[in-house]
Amino acid sequence: MFASTLVRVPGPAEKATEQDRRDLIVRVARELAETEGWAGVSTRRLSERAEIDIGDVYRHFADLEALLAAVAVCAFADLAADLAEAHADATDEPEGAWPAVAAAYLDFAYANPEVYDAMLALTPDLALGVDGVPAAPRAVFTELRAALAPLAEGRDPDTLAEVGWSLLHGVVMLTRGGRLRPEGQEEREAMIAQRLLRWPCPAGGNSLGASADMP
Repeated sequence: MFASTLVRVPGPAEKATEQDRRDLIVRVARELAETEGWAGVSTRRLSERAEIDIGDVYRHFADLEALLAAVAVCAFADLAADLAEAHADATDEPEGAWPAVAAAYLDFAYANPEVYDAMLALTPDLALGVDGVPAAPRAVFTELRAALAPLAEGRDPDTLAEVGWSLLHGVVMLTRGGRLRPEGQEEREAMIAQRLLRWPCPAGGNSLGASADMP
């Protein structure tokens, strides 16, 4: 569950700043998306729900795609904060961080499906490696990398983090799409968190797979 990074919008007795209004629009867009889907997010609905003029929406966001990107960036920041908190609360053993961080990632993704889609399906410009990508998506990768680094065992930590992220995202999307056996969900997630990325690197190779003599 995301812990919103948005500021409280001042009440009538206070003067709302432009940043306050922008944050309000983003927050309301998130709420509408999660209750009605992104098809339910329109400038009219935003203005009604936020009790602002439609012109206020366009003053801050050129179009709904720009608003979608703002929602995604905010959600990335929330996810990064959740992962950092899970890491900090994990066992003192370095290798205990990944199971806690993986669980926090899955909790966020399942609790916020529409926002998660905005982050990782509807905003391709927020991909790692794209010039000018905001700090928030990179912060999520940094947290995943930090949790997996103790398991690297000679493997490239960045690549291991990419594989870890891919596994988490894949299981989220396949589970949400009803493509996997419901009775296997707990075991799948346990394998990702506790076993799959602990496989040793084969001698003389860089593969992430199991060594030949591993049972």
